[in-house]
Amino acid sequence: MAGNTKTVTDATFASDVLGKISTPDHDYFKTGFYARTRAEEVKTPDLAMDTMLNRWLLYQTLACRIWARSAFYQSGGAFGFRDQLQDVMALVYSSPDITRKQIVIAAAHQFKEGDVQHWWHPPSDRGVRTRISDDLLWLPFVTAFYISVTGDESVLEEVVPFLEQPLLNPDQQENYTQPQVSQETAPIYEHCARAIDRSLAVGQHGLPLMGAGDWNDGMNRVGMGGNGESVWLGWFLFTTLATFTPHVDAHNEKARGDRYRKHLDTLRKSLEEKAWDGDWYRRAYFDDGTPLGSARNEECRIDSIAQSWAVISGASDPYRMGRAMAAVEEYLIRRGDGLVILFTPPFDKGSLDPGYIKGYVPGVRENGGQYTHAAIWTMIAYSMLGDGERAGELFSLLNPINHSSTRAGLHKYKVEPYVAVGDVYAVPPHTGRGGWTWYTGSAGWMYRAGLESMLGFKLQKDRLEIDPCVPRWWREFEIVYRRGRAVYRIKVENPLGVSRGVVSVEVDGVAQSVIKLVDDEKAHTVRIVMGEQIKTEETSEAAQQAQA
Repeated sequence: MAGNTKTVTDATFASDVLGKISTPDHDYFKTGFYARTRAEEVKTPDLAMDTMLNRWLLYQTLACRIWARSAFYQSGGAFGFRDQLQDVMALVYSSPDITRKQIVIAAAHQFKEGDVQHWWHPPSDRGVRTRISDDLLWLPFVTAFYISVTGDESVLEEVVPFLEQPLLNPDQQENYTQPQVSQETAPIYEHCARAIDRSLAVGQHGLPLMGAGDWNDGMNRVGMGGNGESVWLGWFLFTTLATFTPHVDAHNEKARGDRYRKHLDTLRKSLEEKAWDGDWYRRAYFDDGTPLGSARNEECRIDSIAQSWAVISGASDPYRMGRAMAAVEEYLIRRGDGLVILFTPPFDKGSLDPGYIKGYVPGVRENGGQYTHAAIWTMIAYSMLGDGERAGELFSLLNPINHSSTRAGLHKYKVEPYVAVGDVYAVPPHTGRGGWTWYTGSAGWMYRAGLESMLGFKLQKDRLEIDPCVPRWWREFEIVYRRGRAVYRIKVENPLGVSRGVVSVEVDGVAQSVIKLVDDEKAHTVRIVMGEQIKTEETSEAAQQAQA
């Protein structure tokens, strides 16, 4: 009887819940998944893209990465400093409150010296202090992005305490312990600035120090002696300095602002003079000055993220941008296998010891497999170069739906076709097999790549610009954007079959240069026509007047 009673109770409870959420005024529609994933809806010629961009990638990011922080392949519940900061960038349009909250959470896990916990477990916040070099820079990078989109500069003034813990000993690469909350507090602005200040040290080539690994944690022995340098980190630091320095100026810190601008100039020069290998950019330098990601290497001759971020940062010479991405096309995109691999050849039996990455099977995960996070950066770089054909092709190639669109593909891929995958194997007999799914930052980056890089959705405070980079065969696509209680129905037409370029924008039948957003509870119709834009002095003047 007890078992029967419980069954009836459960069924009644389930029916009650379903009945409640079927009503439009229920919290599910106001604050739940539905509300937090419906700000943008798209309709493109690529149905598989629509399926992933319309809520599903945001669902994966929000449910798995932010709320649960757990999945089949990593049931941990920890926060990663760089991990969730990157995730919330994708949520800034639909849930800016979550983005802001994560910025504050991250700042509270920074030591007063400027470095941060690599990861920690709430509620105790016991975690690991490391010498990983990129973690701390994601704080100013994401904060600057959040402000540019929302206009919410007040986040910089929110006061947050630092952490205190004994410094790492010279022979320590990391230390797992319980830190103390410091009595010292500072606004988020100062937290960001300390992160940058700590990242300005350079090695013999004028490049940022690698530490115990940069974005690729597995390269933890490239700079463990304190002298190794990271080319990728150079591009990332350049981007961070370029976006955050205006906030330093706004805080009237002239000395700090001047120091950042000087570092920008010297860093760009060092990247061009010391990182260029002849046909692509090197990945790093070991402590002894040996290059990594060079044609002279027998393993890891070319690494994708040193090329993609040369483009994303905008710091590289334009000719070299194109040449570097042509090398990615030649060596790292494997269309027959449906892969965009991280680097090649993988580490195996060579003399170089980059770190624990060498312990992975060659062609698996970070060791020369497809690491989807980095593969998406490759796609973003192609879109920034205006190559809509290749950007569209790579999005389709990376889309999990397409990996399982045939019976043969399904049996090869073997994992869920409805969530972004962290990695795909690139070695026989498992070539094309999906690895780690669900708990991966590639979900948020894939969303941004589709919405921002391809469809050209660029929001800045109360102004929206649509600057697409799409395949030429796309003749039109649509975006529905909900701004508060207003709805903007945007139709983009491409009558001449171009990849990039906008010749006209109309809002409710009136010509505009940008879409000025108003939360007026009305539905607005936007028509955008793509084409080859001819710039003249008159059109430039008109555009400036329209934006004034």
